[in-house]
Order: sequence, then structure tokens, then C-alpha cells
Amino acid sequence: MALTLSTKAEAVKPSSTLAITAKAKEMRASGIDVVGFGAGEPDFNTPQNICDAAVRAIEAGFTKYTPASGTNELKAAISRKFKEFNGLDYAPNQIVVSNGGKHSLTNIFMAILNPGDEVIIPAPYWLSYPEMVKMADGVPVIVYATKETHYKVTAEQIEAACTEKTKAVIINSPSNPTGMIYSRQELSAIADVAVRKDIYVVSDEMYENLVYDGEEQVSIASLGPEIYERTITCSGFSKGYAMTGWRLGYTGSSKDIAKLMGAIQSHATSNPNSIAQKAAEEALNGPQDSVEMMRQKFDERRKYMYNRVKDFPHVDVVEPKGAFYVFVDLTDALTKTYHGHPLYDGAEVARFLIEDYAVAVIPCGDFGFPNNIRLSYAISNEDIAKGLDRIESFLKELK
Repeated sequence: MALTLSTKAEAVKPSSTLAITAKAKEMRASGIDVVGFGAGEPDFNTPQNICDAAVRAIEAGFTKYTPASGTNELKAAISRKFKEFNGLDYAPNQIVVSNGGKHSLTNIFMAILNPGDEVIIPAPYWLSYPEMVKMADGVPVIVYATKETHYKVTAEQIEAACTEKTKAVIINSPSNPTGMIYSRQELSAIADVAVRKDIYVVSDEMYENLVYDGEEQVSIASLGPEIYERTITCSGFSKGYAMTGWRLGYTGSSKDIAKLMGAIQSHATSNPNSIAQKAAEEALNGPQDSVEMMRQKFDERRKYMYNRVKDFPHVDVVEPKGAFYVFVDLTDALTKTYHGHPLYDGAEVARFLIEDYAVAVIPCGDFGFPNNIRLSYAISNEDIAKGLDRIESFLKELK
């Protein structure tokens, strides 16, 4: 038999966000003053009490295997958090702790999908969703939101996209890349569709700690027993606790789904990092003042970035209410030229920005919206101001 590679693996696209971030780091290492708006992680250090808990775990020799789905102590802490923060009753045996939110989501799709099952993915979407679905032999079905609906799909759109093969819909609130939040009313309507069509809801709530302007963060599974049974709630420690490198995510689901995910994980990775689990216990059980401090800092940056970008020429923007991104519509800019060069899409704008202005932004073709770019405000105030000055200079050059 010829030495061939997996066609499934060959169909997986690499993450463009990581590639652009890596390019910005390379340029910076060579001495170029690059401003990187690509960051999908807080620029704050992990809070000291969390780091101290990890050190204590190492010193105590807590460096061995743990149960595949996480320690009982951490799952108990997550169970309390679900109850107090999300209004959800997930017992410890309904919780699976994984090696990051991506791992949690991959486990979910492997546990619920059979070949050919369809998953409705609202666009704009986090670029990893379609790839994860395909890796689990599912079929992504993209449903497009509009700027007029603040980049949120409606229950009617979801229902219209359902077929006999629909197995699940993904809801990401607060959203990456838009920063938008689904209201209780919007989620209630989506829950009604999910119950009526008897499909799962994969609720990605990774940015749940980063909500602004008094908006309400609602977990769709909290809206009633029928939607609770059909929802897998996914979150983690990366964004709210500045623990991206610690690689811990978790899910709450039915006992049957949790059992399947635990079994899958036992063969894939054995267990989440033991030391990180002790740190995560402290994150949930310890003081939360650092979480609120980071949220307030992000909010200040959000207001500054939005108020500047909305006044830029040739772009449009909807004010984000969560996460740490501003989603910029370049439709008008793409009717212009830059030094005689036509601008085809956000990727072309991103290329000129990094080459000529040393600014790294995320083009959103891989998020389902090629006319947009994503700007992260998870960088310093100084860099935000400097980078926005450069983007404004570029836009003023368009003819």
C-alpha cells in the first residue's frame, strides 16, 4: 500500500490567527516596532495567588496522573461556580476538565457527532469551529448574521437551516470575533427551536467574565429543563483568569455525554495537567478581585478603541459588549485603492498594514466575513493608541 496521508487531516486549515501572531513576533524580534492587534489572550499575568497554588502543588509532589476527567476537588469547585455564576446545576460527574477550551470542544463534537451529522454554525464564527466539526466527521452548516442584527443570528434563521441531519447548533456568547452578547430573549427563542427540533446546543461561554455596559451574561442551559438536557456548556480559565498557557477548559453536560467525553479523553491525553488543576482550584475558590480588575481595564480599552474606530474613514463598526475584540467592517474601504492597488478583502488590507505600517490585524475570511478585520484590545493602552494611529493613516491614504 502506498504511503499516503489522511485526507481528513489534509483538509484541516491551520489557524490564521496563530500564524499572524507568530509573524508579528518574528518582526518584533528582528527589531521592528510592530503593534499586534491579533492577541486572543489577556496581556495581564496570571494572578499571583493562582501561580502560588501551582508552586505549592509542585512542592507537594502533585505531579502524577489524575482521573481522566479531572480531580474531584476541581470538579467540585467548577460545580459550585456553575451554580453561583451561571445558575446551572451540574454535579461533579457531569463535568469534564480538559486541556483547554479547544480540547473541550473537540471532545464535545467527538462525543455527539456521527459521520454526516450537521452542525449549524452562526457566522461570524470562531475559526476553529468548522475545523473541529469536520475532524469529528460532521458537516458545518454556516448561517450568516448581519451588521443590522449586530452580528447575531436569529432563532428563525437557525430553524430554517435545520434538516433531518442537524445534530447541533453552536452559540458563542460573548462572541469571538464580534464581542456581541445574545440577550435572554434571543437565547430563549433559540432554545425553543433547539427543543422543538430536538438538537443539541453547544454553548461556548469562554468569555463569560468579560461583559460590559451592564449587559447580562445568560447561560442558555439555565432557561429550562428541556434546553438544559440538550445543552453542553463549555468554558475555561484562559480569558477571565489570564491562564491561556495553563491549558484548562471544562464542560457541563448530561452524565451520558460527560461519560463519553471522559472516555475519549482517557485515550487521547490521559488527563489534564495536574499542576494546572491545582491552580484552577485556587482561581475559582480564591479572591476574584483580579478578575474584576482585568475586566475594568478591558472595558476602558474597549471604549477608547470603539470611539476612535467609529470615526475612522471608510470603515463601520458595531459597539462590542463583551470579550476583548472590535469587529471592523471594511466594505467601503474595499471600494478604494491603496497607492493604486485594489483592495480585494480584509486579508489584502491586513497585508498592507503589516508590511507598510507594522500593524498586525486579523483578517476575518476564516471567520466567515472576508470584508472584516478583528482588532484585539488585549494589549497595552500605549500600543492601542499607536496602532490605531497607524491604521488611521493607512485609511486616509485610500483613494
